Amino acid sequence: MQNNYYQATRRVDFRASALAHDIETDTVIVGGGISGVSAALHLAERGQSPVLLEAQEIGWGASGRNGGQVLPGFSASMHKLSNLIGPGDARKLWNMSVEAVELLHARIQRHAIPCDLHHGYLHAALKPRQVRALQQDQEELAKLGAPVGRLLQGAELRARLDSPRYIAALEDKLAGHVHPLNYTLGLARAAQEAGVRIFEHTKVEKIESGSTITLHAGAHKIRTKFLIIAGGAYLNGLEAKLSGYVMPVGTYVMATEPRADVPALIPGNEAVADTNFVLDYFRRSADDRLLFGGRVSYSKLPPPNLGAAMLARAVAVFPQLKGAKAEFAWGGFVDITRNRAPHFGRLAPNILFLQGFSGHGLALTGLAGKLAAEVVAGQSERFDVFTRIPHARFPGGALLRTPALLLATTWFRLRDML
Repeated sequence: MQNNYYQATRRVDFRASALAHDIETDTVIVGGGISGVSAALHLAERGQSPVLLEAQEIGWGASGRNGGQVLPGFSASMHKLSNLIGPGDARKLWNMSVEAVELLHARIQRHAIPCDLHHGYLHAALKPRQVRALQQDQEELAKLGAPVGRLLQGAELRARLDSPRYIAALEDKLAGHVHPLNYTLGLARAAQEAGVRIFEHTKVEKIESGSTITLHAGAHKIRTKFLIIAGGAYLNGLEAKLSGYVMPVGTYVMATEPRADVPALIPGNEAVADTNFVLDYFRRSADDRLLFGGRVSYSKLPPPNLGAAMLARAVAVFPQLKGAKAEFAWGGFVDITRNRAPHFGRLAPNILFLQGFSGHGLALTGLAGKLAAEVVAGQSERFDVFTRIPHARFPGGALLRTPALLLATTWFRLRDML
């Protein structure tokens, strides 16, 4: 996981072995991130004994590497979702996204997960047009019946976010931040204690569909009645029917050394993200570091001198950090869809998939697992709201998909500078 701060500050004792024999079971989950672990835990609470297979380790992917920001809503705007599926279903999606945040809080409390939960979020604007966009967000939230935060400006803003870069910020009191790896491992430990059989370092190489599904993992076979695919950006072509619907996009995070001046940068300890297309997002850690995320890579290669490059972006936001050190710098892939909306669905009546969280999944992944467990139990109404979102593959095929995406995003990068 590169030089990952979350791995260095892991506090949850979780262990699982590799699969060493054939298995027959009712439900298998492929993918040991939050969505997969959550599905397993909810199934166990419904009386099943599911099996979870992870090719690496629990939390190895985006669930254990992300910026730690817990948000309601989606990467796609509510206005866009309303246009895609209608205002009634869009409101249902919003309500479920709020439920996702509440579910995360409830899981942390119920299972005593030591993941440094804090409440509060600021959505920051750099330009007047972005301030107008935040005002439109306020109006949209009011229509949804959501709690509408204040738009902070001037001295009031500087008292909450001590950066000369931003001219306004919209409060969001539903949102917050956590240590994502500890949260993911805490869920996995709870699932294991509830009877879920979890196998790490067990890569599924082939799926044979049918009334009984057969999965091949090395020399071993796993037979199951129901399958949930939750590999996200790390499926690596396992299921051809899903190829092209998500693009693995690299994003990166840096952590400074512990500093006495970090608490004063964000006195209320909110998570913060700006409104640029290629956004910066940041927060304080429990040990007074600044965790600063941003940049994207479409080449699947991290930028050179990653720590120095990310630190330079942080200093541009907080000049007070001049002379700071980047003690940790790491990255990974998020599973972006073309419309930035989550992509849930069925490949067969007994095969579900959960993907396309588009960098907005820390809370939503937990709910996704719950919805998948509901489908296995015969309750599909809520899951089906998500399946009504239309999706299309990225153009260009396997060879041209990444260059086409890079070309399409160049305009948005330039617009960030205007």
